[in-house]
Amino acid sequence: MKTTFKEENNNFVMYFEGRLDTAAAPQVEQEMKPLHDCTGHDVILDCTQLEYISSSGLRLFLSLLKEAKPKGSHVYITGMNDDLRQVFAMTGFINLFEFK
Repeated sequence: MKTTFKEENNNFVMYFEGRLDTAAAPQVEQEMKPLHDCTGHDVILDCTQLEYISSSGLRLFLSLLKEAKPKGSHVYITGMNDDLRQVFAMTGFINLFEFK
């Protein structure tokens, strides 16, 4: 699992590549820490290269969303493939996040 953090157009962007499974979740959680300091910035989670997400990965996304909303920030997900979209639909997460 590889992540890349960038600040682009006053947004915090995290690129995910590979499989966000239970084994990768602790490392990804650490790499996502800068996103939690998002006051004044929207967050974009780019899942174009994300092949799989487990419940542990979903928990990381939800935790970020819960922290961002009170700060007035939006969390957008972009680049989801059909398999990821199906996971988000089955878990109800499709109704929680904004998609680009």
